[in-house]
This record gives sequence, C-alpha cells and structure tokens, in this order.
Amino acid sequence: MVLRCLSLAALLMGIVIYPAAQQNSRSATPEAPATGTTAQSGEQVSVQHDVEYGVAGGEKLLLDLYLPAENGTRPRPAIVLIHGGSWDSFDKSTMRGMGNFLARAGFVAASVDYRLLRGNDNRWPAQLDDVQRGVRWLRANAGKYNIDPDHIGAFGHSAGAQLAALLGMEETRDNSDPALAKYSSRVQAVVDVSGPSDFLKDRDPEGDAFLAIFFGGSYDKAPAVWTDASPVSHVSKSDAPFLIVHGTQDHAVPIAQAQELYEKLKQAGVKVSLVQLDDGHMFEKPENRKQLALEALTFFNRYLVVNQ
Repeated sequence: MVLRCLSLAALLMGIVIYPAAQQNSRSATPEAPATGTTAQSGEQVSVQHDVEYGVAGGEKLLLDLYLPAENGTRPRPAIVLIHGGSWDSFDKSTMRGMGNFLARAGFVAASVDYRLLRGNDNRWPAQLDDVQRGVRWLRANAGKYNIDPDHIGAFGHSAGAQLAALLGMEETRDNSDPALAKYSSRVQAVVDVSGPSDFLKDRDPEGDAFLAIFFGGSYDKAPAVWTDASPVSHVSKSDAPFLIVHGTQDHAVPIAQAQELYEKLKQAGVKVSLVQLDDGHMFEKPENRKQLALEALTFFNRYLVVNQ
C-alpha cells in the first residue's frame, strides 16, 4: 500500500463535489466556498467557518458548518466530512465542495479539522479521538443548529475514509470530557471513498516506515495498534450501513482494500454497497466525480432522512 501517496493530494475536485484546484501539490489552495448558491432542491447555503468544537493536545479543534439557509420546521440529518492527506496534511477546506453540495440538498454538513501528525507528535489515535469528538459536539449542539442527533453520517476520502469507517463501527475511545460524556460518537451511515481498511496487507517499505512513526512502532513491535487502526478488524453486525466507492486504478490504496472490507461487512450482515469506478485515487474523470456525488446523496437520503 503506497500510503505516502495519500499526502500528495487532497480530494480537490471540480464539478459537484470538490472545488477546482491544483492537484498533487501540498500548496494547493481551494477556491472560496460558494455560499447562497441555489441548487435543484431550492435550498440555499450559509457557512460558518472555524467553529471551535474542542481543544486537544493544546490545539483548538475547528470545523466549518454548511447549513441550509432555510432552517426548516424539522431537525435535519447531519454529515461529518473528513478530509484526506495521509493523516499529516491538508485541512477541512478541501471538503467545501461536498459541504455546499450536501447543504443544498438539505443536510447540515460539518467539515472537521483533526490533529495532524507532526514528527512524533499527534500519533494515532489522536485523529480518531478528534473526529469522534466532532460527532459528539454535533449532538450536544443539535438544538442550536436544528440537527437530528439520531441521524448523523460520515463521509471521508482516503485517510479520512479510514476515520469515517471507524465512526460507523466503534463507540467513543476517549470519554474524558464530562461535557460530552453522555453523547455517542457512533454515526448511522458511512461513505468510504478510496479508504485503507487493512494495514496488515498490501504493505511496502515506504508505507511501513511512515506507519511505524504514525502508530508508534513497527508492526513487529506494535501489532495491536496496527490491527486496531484497521477497520476490517472492527466489523460486526451492529455496524452502520456502508457505501464504499473505490477506483479500480487506485495506486495509492489498492482496490483490494475496499473489496476486503465489503466482503467482511457483507458476511457480518451489514448493509453495504461497493461501487467500483474506472479511475484512480482522485477520481479525475468528471463523470465519475458526478457519480460519486449522486451515489453519496442517494445513500444518505436512504439511511438518514426520516420518512424518505
């Protein structure tokens, strides 16, 4: 698994999902979010940037909220958006296209920052702790933002998809914050795009060297950590429904990773779909970007929208 390739480009796409930007560059700067744009659904979008949802390791944890401009009479389902970048790069801004898209469709979308690996700081599972906190923060503030706390989903790409998958499988790991202690971090639907699912397979020397730092030890020295970070090791019949989307030409995360997760979820009796697209890790073909957006929207409508 060429995991270092995950840090070379965030999911900076055009069309409906992600804003156009220079790809394969750490310095890529996404365009400004389009607010107030009317979509087919008739919804408009308001955006709240840099909302603090916690503090961890001395860092403020921030998220961007994409809200339908019309508040509506009923609470709305919410989607947590989790960016990629090999757990050491990029930020919540790379998800602004999907945030606007989902908000125009009537969802509350929250694109979250999480602590990034910096040398030996912020090793795993800091990232999981942060995104779990993000889900619980949404539930704690459901009334303020007109969110349905029982219908929250997660959408992640690449490294973010690994985190999104675990949100649909595992309950809160660090429950030390008394203000959030009563709120669950489990989500009710997961869209996993180009995500790694099994760190014990498809290994290569470069990826192993990075993961040895990230997980605080090589596989030989810390096998439990490598296993625990792998979504395939957490599959159970109680997992949330999954939509897995993966490119058949993905050289950063082999499609075998998606296929293994799909088979294990299916065997466990979890509602799961696998969409395989003729494309690479970044889905460069416009028709595939559009299909990804529509597949995700259909999936979230099916599992998160009440009386849909």
